[in-house]
Amino acid sequence: MNLLHDLVSIYSPSRHEREAVSFLVDWMNDNGYAATIDEAGNAVGMRGSGENLLIWLGHIDTVDGEIPVRVEDGLLYGRGSVDAKGSLCAFTEAAAQAEIPANWRVMVVGAVEEEIATSNGAKYIRDHYQPDMCIIGEPSGAERITLGYKGRLLVDVELSQPIAHSARPEASVGSIGSDFWQTVNEWVTEINQERERYFDQVFAQLRSINTDSDGFCETVHMTLGFRLPPDYSPETVFEQVQALASLDASLRPYSMERAYQGNKNNALVRGMLKAIRQQGHRPNFVLKTGTSDMNVVGATWNCPIIAYGPGDSNLDHTPNEHISLDEYQQAVATLRSFIKGLD
Repeated sequence: MNLLHDLVSIYSPSRHEREAVSFLVDWMNDNGYAATIDEAGNAVGMRGSGENLLIWLGHIDTVDGEIPVRVEDGLLYGRGSVDAKGSLCAFTEAAAQAEIPANWRVMVVGAVEEEIATSNGAKYIRDHYQPDMCIIGEPSGAERITLGYKGRLLVDVELSQPIAHSARPEASVGSIGSDFWQTVNEWVTEINQERERYFDQVFAQLRSINTDSDGFCETVHMTLGFRLPPDYSPETVFEQVQALASLDASLRPYSMERAYQGNKNNALVRGMLKAIRQQGHRPNFVLKTGTSDMNVVGATWNCPIIAYGPGDSNLDHTPNEHISLDEYQQAVATLRSFIKGLD
């Protein structure tokens, strides 16, 4: 538990990960890794010397909101305990404890900036390595394998118009912005009518809306967020959202990630299924409605990819974030067994 407790105790919101990264690199170097901080600021540790490369890509940053770290009734409370230092530490401990097969290298990454739209840590790893297998460190529960994540699109909307007296009948920019959101919502509802699974639906969220004025013009600022199924690309959704907007509105798309869905028929999945069963549990699969670094690397790396890690993802980002220490140890044992079974 010491690694998990100590790393969770270092508050590391996005863009403030350096102390946590340095701690993890030092721990890795003290426990059999060749570890360093790369140019993106990631913690990167390598064990083994074979030509086949297994990357365990976790993230070390968290959302904002520090939670005092405590252990109570077998649960570790703290920001990042679930999302996703629990997974990252399980990776790190498992690879440290395992005997790496002669033809494999195992690289553990604590990536920066996963919780914000930049994902610079994962992008750097994506562009500098080509693994034979990859496991993304995200909570799925120690008995579940995540096969896919939905895509993502964020859109900033801005619309200005001359100020009119509030007694006049013209709609305010706030009303115009509200009406636009309703139009987008109706469009999404229509798309989803024949789609039963959440993973296949388009999700839309009004993330923020506010107005301001300089005394001459009033402006509405909005941010819309979309979670996208595999058959809707961010580019396609933006084009359709743009067509729904007023001609005078300015729309800026960003954080555009395509959905990723892997398959079950590969050596990585078979190995993880076997490793979970070896712990006396029955594995199952899940598709996530959020987005992770799987989306960042999945479109580039032509290799089997899954996500795995201990913890209940319903606790992600919550004030009550906590992880079961027994489940954490179960995940470490599963990952250690997976390494042992590598051919």
